[in-house]
Amino acid sequence: MRVYLLLLITLLINAFNLVQAKDVEWPTYGLDYTNQRFSPIKQINIRNIHELKRAWSYESGVKATFQTSPIMVNRTLYISLPFNHVVALDAKSGKQLWRYNHQLKNDYPLCCGPANRGVAVSDGKVFIGTVDARLIALDAKSGKVLWDIEVTDSNSTKSESITTLNDTDPLRNSKIAGQSGVGIAMAPVVYQGKVLIGVTGVGYGLHLDSDRDGAPLGAVVGFAGNYGRSGFLAAFDANTGNKVWQFDTVAANHWEGDFKVAAPDGTSFNRDIDVEKADLHKYPEASKFGGASAWSTPAIDTSNGLLYFGTGNPSPQMDGTSRPGDNLYSVSLVCLDINSGKIVWHYQQVPHDKWGYDVASPAVLFDYPYNGRMIPVVGQAAKIGWYFIHDRFTGELLLRSEEFVSHQNTFKNPTPEGQVILPGVLGGINWSPTSLDQKKLIAYVPAIHWPVKYTKEIIPPSNSKPAIEFTKLEPLMDVPRWGVLSAIDLVSGKIKWQIKTKQPLVGGLLATQGNLIFMGEGNGMFNAYNSSTGKLLWQDLLSAGVNAPPITYMLDGEQYIAVAVGGSQIFGYKTGDTIQVYKLNK
Repeated sequence: MRVYLLLLITLLINAFNLVQAKDVEWPTYGLDYTNQRFSPIKQINIRNIHELKRAWSYESGVKATFQTSPIMVNRTLYISLPFNHVVALDAKSGKQLWRYNHQLKNDYPLCCGPANRGVAVSDGKVFIGTVDARLIALDAKSGKVLWDIEVTDSNSTKSESITTLNDTDPLRNSKIAGQSGVGIAMAPVVYQGKVLIGVTGVGYGLHLDSDRDGAPLGAVVGFAGNYGRSGFLAAFDANTGNKVWQFDTVAANHWEGDFKVAAPDGTSFNRDIDVEKADLHKYPEASKFGGASAWSTPAIDTSNGLLYFGTGNPSPQMDGTSRPGDNLYSVSLVCLDINSGKIVWHYQQVPHDKWGYDVASPAVLFDYPYNGRMIPVVGQAAKIGWYFIHDRFTGELLLRSEEFVSHQNTFKNPTPEGQVILPGVLGGINWSPTSLDQKKLIAYVPAIHWPVKYTKEIIPPSNSKPAIEFTKLEPLMDVPRWGVLSAIDLVSGKIKWQIKTKQPLVGGLLATQGNLIFMGEGNGMFNAYNSSTGKLLWQDLLSAGVNAPPITYMLDGEQYIAVAVGGSQIFGYKTGDTIQVYKLNK
């Protein structure tokens, strides 16, 4: 009997090892269409994390803000580099298999820097959206360009800057600089032969000329006027590049909305509704310039043919004078029919936004206990510092969590002296993706505590030019700032645990069945935490900021962790050009 028992145990162990030896891929931006970024691989876990060592690294030669989330399919890592170059690497050795070098359009304005957040891989093709507003399909085996299209027409892609304004515009000769141009930052996602991608850079904002050379962040300023354009999310045929549908993120009708005055808890948005309604007739074309960039890779409900994504601030930024009303569908979580692109519902987190509270972090799909049954929901960690949970079909708000960052003057209007605001334009959580453990119903959220000052100022008249009034949001450099990593109980909305990091967190998370959370910091630290307690278990100091979301995969029975190491110029984190990959030291 003992012999048979030992034989059975041996067979079970061999079967387990065979299962573990299967390759496990990371095939799309959020791991799968839910965007949960939670891997079932648990070879690397809290018991052996101290044995995690560098396996290999790859240096691209492009040192600039590096935000990519790699894709691993067919034993190959596909990685977008800054300025939209793409490389394919052997996922086990790091050997370069091919490289695509992107040629930017001449003198094209980069609205939001050179960073790109990843590629999509499907049916033998690699897809990338570019900073110069193109969508490109590459052959996955060779890197050869299969097609290259403009995602917008020539009128939409034109840039706006002080030098391109009309001679009669009072801003033209002011002490202001900056530009805005349409581009693409998000990683695309492919579903049923359609490539889904959205544009950024449609919200017009400039910055003040000043003596801030070398500072990580400049002040963003906003002016009333017809500046900017409407954003959109669109679907393109994966084989031909032909546009299938387009959803404009600015409502064609009823853009003014219902003139909402308060947040769900009753907090006032500090709007003068009477003035806004009286001014509607003055700005009949405001929606044409309405902004609402599409920042985040959509989550897709494959069972019901629905997709979910967030929109950015209305245009022009910060100054709402020339855009009375709620400015639909800006600063909203939006649900679309994936076949037609028609809107199903939207939930606007901040109507008539003047603070830069974009819905930037990707939406996440999961099942949720509500009124005694499990229902499909969509969650979103917000720049305004709460986690929202909605009914996936109706958009009904089911829960808003406890705050995961501090609030101060959150929706206050600017003053000549300046209001100190939290979370402010940086967040809360910025574009960083979260992770979610469906079994435990815990969301893991990386966030930012960084006060900003909100001021109303005037440029005096000169040379027959009238005075110019503007608003300014300026991150404060002489105050304490830090990062916040939170575990949020999604059933109760309470914070389960929370830790403070030395620097504000931007880049995103990876959670695994090994009871681990992986996350980088701008100081070059790449960290692993116990996901049950938040305890720091492991660190590695790298040569640049780690401000990109990690991924994990398995090859030949070994688990790997991969992350881009290239910092973030806008946050003042050291830039670099490295993909760093880890595995256990056996």
